[in-house]
Amino acid sequence: MNLKIVHIVFPFLWIIGAGVVNCSAQKLSVKGNGLKDIYKSDFLIGTALNSDQFQGKNALADRLIKAQFNSITPENVLKAEIVQPAWGRFDFSLSDRFVDYGVRNKLFIIGHTLIWHSQLPPFVEAITSKDSLRQFMSQHIAKVAGRYTGKIKGWDVVNEALNEDGTYRNSVFLKLLGKDYITDAFKQAAVAAPHTELYYNDYNIEQPRKREGAIAIIKQLQAADARIDAVGIQGHWHVGKVPYRDIEESIVAFAALGVKVMITELDLEVLPRNFSGADVSQRMVNSPEMNPFPKKLPDSLQRKLAIDYEQLFNLFLKHKDKISRVTFWGVADGDSWLNDWPVKGRTNYPLLFDRNYKPKEAFYRLLNIKR
Repeated sequence: MNLKIVHIVFPFLWIIGAGVVNCSAQKLSVKGNGLKDIYKSDFLIGTALNSDQFQGKNALADRLIKAQFNSITPENVLKAEIVQPAWGRFDFSLSDRFVDYGVRNKLFIIGHTLIWHSQLPPFVEAITSKDSLRQFMSQHIAKVAGRYTGKIKGWDVVNEALNEDGTYRNSVFLKLLGKDYITDAFKQAAVAAPHTELYYNDYNIEQPRKREGAIAIIKQLQAADARIDAVGIQGHWHVGKVPYRDIEESIVAFAALGVKVMITELDLEVLPRNFSGADVSQRMVNSPEMNPFPKKLPDSLQRKLAIDYEQLFNLFLKHKDKISRVTFWGVADGDSWLNDWPVKGRTNYPLLFDRNYKPKEAFYRLLNIKR
């Protein structure tokens, strides 16, 4: 089946609760029935792109992106190690192509990310002077955010600044500058990109202790008259273990502070892991037990994935007045970072589309919520 065809039929049976829904007549129109169209009145539907995708090297992915999503986030090309590999030397060759792709296709473009403790160029980790680190921050934000003002519509200004207990992560920024580095970053971003939305983004901030840390950051920014427009709950969750109650309580708590809420990096892992979250420094050793489905995900797990996605979107729709965007972290299963993290080389199945860019049961559940 090919996405070039205007109408495509994907026959299968769904089990919903105790009932059976016959989807043999289910039709998907490439124009007008994508997720971005179905949820147009609720919130943006986004995806994260790798460099092959925004450079048009993958035709199947390109058609799917244009049919299903109205917002894009770059996986890597706007991170500091890519755009400023050496002090004062900027390389925008890939990020320019990413932004051009978004502008050309009239997509809501997210910048990810300005200040993050990970994927820093080596020279930043070697800085020992407060003044030098402040200079790096101010120049980096001014140059990168300023370059794309009017094109990038929202920036993850600070990413993952918290530990799991809600305390500040002991990054190079905290060590040298203290917690005020967050306020400084937001104020500098507001100057560099005055008409761009500014976000704090983190994983596990639906968990009570880490949520309190995120609330403290938002209040800190507001008390300092630093603009923050939204907070991003990343949404790296596990099938069968999605913390629905914590997610809902966090959406309500963040919105009560006067900021919008976004689900920024949504994927649902189906493989075993002995920790939660998305700390890229954590790793596990590969083994047959860690990679149980190298060829195909069992139908029973595929169904559980679909049910969790359906329940999540019912929750998001309940609070659509508070949520501005839901972004999936990847276009299709083969693109997912979870194929290589925390176990290198294993086969994961966390998204709505399979490795051939065909819709899975989870996709249809999300379409039918609105029907």
